[in-house]
Amino acid sequence: MKLGIITSHDKDGLKRVKDLGLEYAEFDINGDDITYVTHNIKELKAAMAEYGVGLCAVGRWGRNRLNKDLTVNEKERKDEYDLIDFCAGTGCPVYICGVNYVEGFSYYSNITAAINYIQSLIDYSAGRVKVCTYNCHWNSYIDKPHEWDIVHDHIKQLGIKYDPSHAINAGRNYFNEIVKYGDRVYHIHLKGTINAEGIHVDDPPAGLDMINWPAFLSVFRRYGYNGVLSIEPHSATWQGELGEKGLKYTIKYFKALLFENE
Repeated sequence: MKLGIITSHDKDGLKRVKDLGLEYAEFDINGDDITYVTHNIKELKAAMAEYGVGLCAVGRWGRNRLNKDLTVNEKERKDEYDLIDFCAGTGCPVYICGVNYVEGFSYYSNITAAINYIQSLIDYSAGRVKVCTYNCHWNSYIDKPHEWDIVHDHIKQLGIKYDPSHAINAGRNYFNEIVKYGDRVYHIHLKGTINAEGIHVDDPPAGLDMINWPAFLSVFRRYGYNGVLSIEPHSATWQGELGEKGLKYTIKYFKALLFENE
């Protein structure tokens, strides 16, 4: 396992990764225009080489992959194809996506459309990049065991980006999920959470929250996970100087769990 962090999609973001003592960056590219990334592969690769930082994942959250009539949003799919090419061109091993549910159509119709859409991404990737879905409900319902049993069981190459905070905040048992689906996980987010009987309190830095991170990592050691643990600062409370202190704590905490401090 290796430690990384979500960062801005530019040279400054890659420098920040290096300055934090990390070697891996994640780009989450959610806007309408992706050309500022896909058209700048040469410059980004030069910065990656300069700072000794690699890309561990590229994710795209919250998009409408399917139109209101359940047809494919071809502009969105083309963007995803371009981001898969970007991953392949930069040596990034993982691309993360989701699929929106279209109201007014049956679950069967939606799940069939989702399978066909995701399969098109995997076919386009042709083994160059691993494709996975995110376990967040941000405009995607392929985020939990019921859909994993259908979609991921049908598409054997499809993986999961896992973040235990999403399971907790949705009232599910993250430990049961990783024990059952851990071998399908291609990428992991480290985001803390505090949630008491369905009341979400905050998302403090990982290691300062309620998740049993040592046991969590032990499950993935059992599965032989050798991907990146990507830090995701996500708290409105932990900002500014406090946020920087929390981030440094998270880095030190997980480096100890990965035996990097020895």
